Amino acid sequence: MTGSVPPRHHDIADDLRRQITTGRIKLGERLQSETDLASRYKVSTVTLRRALAVLQGEGLVEKIHGKGNFVRGPRRKIMYVGGWGTLDPWTAAEPTVSVTVRSATVPASVHLTTLLKVPTGSPLAEYSCLSLEQGTPHGLARIYIPRDLAPAGVFDYDSVSRGAVTRFAILGPSPATVRETVCARSPTPDEASALRIGSTTAVLAITRIATDSTGRVIEAAILAFPGDRADAVFTAHHVLDGRPTRK
Repeated sequence: MTGSVPPRHHDIADDLRRQITTGRIKLGERLQSETDLASRYKVSTVTLRRALAVLQGEGLVEKIHGKGNFVRGPRRKIMYVGGWGTLDPWTAAEPTVSVTVRSATVPASVHLTTLLKVPTGSPLAEYSCLSLEQGTPHGLARIYIPRDLAPAGVFDYDSVSRGAVTRFAILGPSPATVRETVCARSPTPDEASALRIGSTTAVLAITRIATDSTGRVIEAAILAFPGDRADAVFTAHHVLDGRPTRK
């Protein structure tokens, strides 16, 4: 009995993978254009893109919009430390890690109304933070705070600790409780674009809600990390004298 023939795009992915792992195509090197590669392998660009998608899913190739496909180097594992919402301090402290921040005042959408328990249209301070490692997207955070609780100078990045933003820590007043919901899901178009991942690559998504001692929601954050290299770590707490203590 004759076995089925593998789809052509798998053969192409195998050939490119072999060239990458043997060093014939170097780390950081830009691949030929998709049109040139399709011509070289005598296939359509649709088939060629399927082959590249296989390698992108494996983390060997990264597609940068407007620039092309590049061979990816080894990436540091991203660790999100739950409870008070930070990236691990070793990663966050690395000189190769930087952060870009956009801040604005936005009206509460229906989704944010549900998270923050405020009337639709209420003014919120929004921090949109993109963490990068050696220029490659590392994580994305959108942090929302009721406008009356926002740090002074909401439009001024210097008004918020750079370290806190880099670690995606809680920016508002000190909370009494923090609830985090974690799931793996497909990225939104904005997340896929910001993180430079394909629409088929899952993201580790964390929705973090911080409340004060009265039960008021003082901050909501929506975090997304590339699912192929991110872990979330949560530590149990003991209650001593009415105060939570990290174990």
